[in-house]
Amino acid sequence: MLSVAVAALNESEPERLWPLLASALPGVCGGETLVYKLDDWSESEGTVGMPPALATVFDGLAEEDLGLLRAGYPFARHYAAGSGREPLTARRAAGSAWSASPTRRLIGDAMDADHVLAIPLPGTTTPITGCMIYRSGTDFTDDHVRAAEQVQPLLAAVERQRRLLESRRRPPAATPGAPAAEGPLTPRELTVLLLLADALTAAAIGRRLGISDRTVHKHVERIYRKLGTRDRVGTVLRAQRLGLIPTP
Repeated sequence: MLSVAVAALNESEPERLWPLLASALPGVCGGETLVYKLDDWSESEGTVGMPPALATVFDGLAEEDLGLLRAGYPFARHYAAGSGREPLTARRAAGSAWSASPTRRLIGDAMDADHVLAIPLPGTTTPITGCMIYRSGTDFTDDHVRAAEQVQPLLAAVERQRRLLESRRRPPAATPGAPAAEGPLTPRELTVLLLLADALTAAAIGRRLGISDRTVHKHVERIYRKLGTRDRVGTVLRAQRLGLIPTP
């Protein structure tokens, strides 16, 4: 997962980030494959992402079956009922009702799976987003669930990076009276900008990204120049107004 995180930080195409995770995450959490949703876990709408091998299986599914997959039973109702976002297995969430559920029959027929582990992104409210990992045989163990908890911050960071890269593709709205930016930020500059917004020092940013303090300062100088700002606070506020980073 560390190598996946490094690859994600150096990836400039947002649509490649979750496929990177999909290749490594199931094995870390004791699963065999996964489905991820970057929008609401609801039956009527939402984009479902999955590895190419699994996509060929689901291409032939009826819309009703796709609705079952999008709904993410029994997790959507469980997470919507409270603020907790801990990973959870379907059997623990639904009890004995899981074995007889239409979703259980669907994943058994489509991917020869018996159990599901949900990993929602921490801090999400509405919509609830995240991924579901599938396996056959016995249910996920407590160790698998703990491993899922440990990777949650990484999943959240990759999703934030994806959103930053997507916002970089959109032309920002002009701010009256603000200096014109020199050019778009690079993926690494966007990452440094996000860490600046988290109030990390240059030394902490360097440790996080595996670069020297001097290199961090060079990135910061270029960010200031491109955004037409002079200090950290002004830069973060300007970036929020431009939609480059989320506004708290």
